[in-house]
Amino acid sequence: MHLGQNDRKLGAVTTETGTSFKLPPSTRSAVIVGVFFFSWVLLTGLWVWKDARRIYAEKELGRAQARATKGGAMVWIPAGKMTMGAIDGLPDEQPLHNVKMRGFFMDKTEVTNEQFGKFVEETGYVTTAEGVVETAEEGKVGEKRGGMVFYPQRGWVAVSGANWRHPQGEGSTIEGRGKYPVVGVSWEDASAYARWAGKRLPTEGEWEYAARGGIMHGAYIWGVELQPMGKWEANIAQAREQLGKGGVDELVGVMAVGGFAANAYGLLDMAGNASEWCADWYGSEYYTGSPHADPLGPVKGEDRNEPEVGKRVIRGGSYLSSGTNGAGYRPSARMKARPNSVWLDVGFRCARSGPGEG
Repeated sequence: MHLGQNDRKLGAVTTETGTSFKLPPSTRSAVIVGVFFFSWVLLTGLWVWKDARRIYAEKELGRAQARATKGGAMVWIPAGKMTMGAIDGLPDEQPLHNVKMRGFFMDKTEVTNEQFGKFVEETGYVTTAEGVVETAEEGKVGEKRGGMVFYPQRGWVAVSGANWRHPQGEGSTIEGRGKYPVVGVSWEDASAYARWAGKRLPTEGEWEYAARGGIMHGAYIWGVELQPMGKWEANIAQAREQLGKGGVDELVGVMAVGGFAANAYGLLDMAGNASEWCADWYGSEYYTGSPHADPLGPVKGEDRNEPEVGKRVIRGGSYLSSGTNGAGYRPSARMKARPNSVWLDVGFRCARSGPGEG
């Protein structure tokens, strides 16, 4: 059946035989009133539904903020966009690409010895470094695995017995260093702690987005200059070279969290001090085809230098980072290591998804 132009007018109905008739005025009025009433009800219901969703989301956000304190205070990182990577960085930091991120929570500081100690005390957890060597391929059978310790004159050395409790090996201690970031923990240890705290490790995308603090193209988390107004903004090797000679003993190595100003999101020590494990597998070529919204990393580790070894991402640089070894304190800098490896300058912080996002 084809309707003519005039047949589209309200009140005209065409039958199968082509005969048309008009609705009585009272019926037309009732139809018009009904249409308007139904539309009003629909729009009102939609508005009420959206407002209820908003109120629910706000309440959930408040509840999440209240819950997200086990293992340390968290900061809400609002949704937004960033340009990920660096033009003048290493090959694995390229190409530059725009990424959209959902909002999430991030630990305000790196997880401290005190916080990690509570986890161990409550669960009886034994870290990777504290485990016992079981095969000759791993070292001397029966001794503790230990971790990699840095010595100024010798570089990185595998030390049996070096772990989060004994950062320099047997005889060293963390006594009096409860507020220092825990180091000497593997990716597996960090993941176990995060599960206990009801959190998770941040993705590489989340970490860089949070570290930038809304500064889209800054070379550093504090801006474009390494030393704004001649001031160091992080515990890194260059700062210690200058300040360590002046009796600033706490800058000799890792130091208590919060020693420098927070970034624009209120996060502390996103550069320097202790490097931080991320959730993702590391992929040398990942940026060439990574998603432009909430990237989760490759499905397996892909390191062009060691293709047979799967590695996890490490971010932020440590007290050992300098301009001559990759400047890991830059927000775009990417590092990596085996998930069961232990380095005595690597710690972590946790993240938590926003309300309703799992």
